[in-house]
Amino acid sequence: MAVAVGIGFFSPGAANADVIVPLPNGHIEGPGVKITSVGERAVISPSLASNGAGRTSWVSGNVIADVETPDGEVGPNNGPRNFPGTNNSGTHGSSNLTVGYVVGCQVSLGALSANAAVTISTTPTLAAGFSFPLSPGQVVWLAINNIELIKTGSYQIQYQDLPMEVQGCAGYAQARQFSVVEIIGVDYAKVTLYGQPFSLG
Repeated sequence: MAVAVGIGFFSPGAANADVIVPLPNGHIEGPGVKITSVGERAVISPSLASNGAGRTSWVSGNVIADVETPDGEVGPNNGPRNFPGTNNSGTHGSSNLTVGYVVGCQVSLGALSANAAVTISTTPTLAAGFSFPLSPGQVVWLAINNIELIKTGSYQIQYQDLPMEVQGCAGYAQARQFSVVEIIGVDYAKVTLYGQPFSLG
């Protein structure tokens, strides 16, 4: 079963000051899950607010998740084997693919997992683009889209020229794509693929 979710936005033509950042493909495999990221890129522009503390970019990418479980079921009603309902694996949510970006101000996202002093805040899914304040030392997780996984198969989230505007970051800013597949059911699995960090200026 293949499900495709496409998101596209118009962005103005690149000005002379715009910087196109092609990003490498990525791939990771976990129990019953393969995640592949291809065609990711960012177009970095001067802030539309022209205040020196803002960043504007347009991001594009394509994430494919191939999911395979022994019984072919990955949905929320697929409880633990021989013990239905005993460990909440089939009741606390549904299997899903989530794609988005981690954005930080004066924080190296390449070493994010080792930095216990970072404040993490989560913004709800905003498929129409992002515009948000970001203070020095702060990191936000921005979900572009989330799709439910019901059967084994290939699932895809594709986006093009998605606007992302950061305000209030007087220091350097970085962003990094993340793709997460969480399988809830007989065999629980959570697999995360991170893209290469890139500078927003």
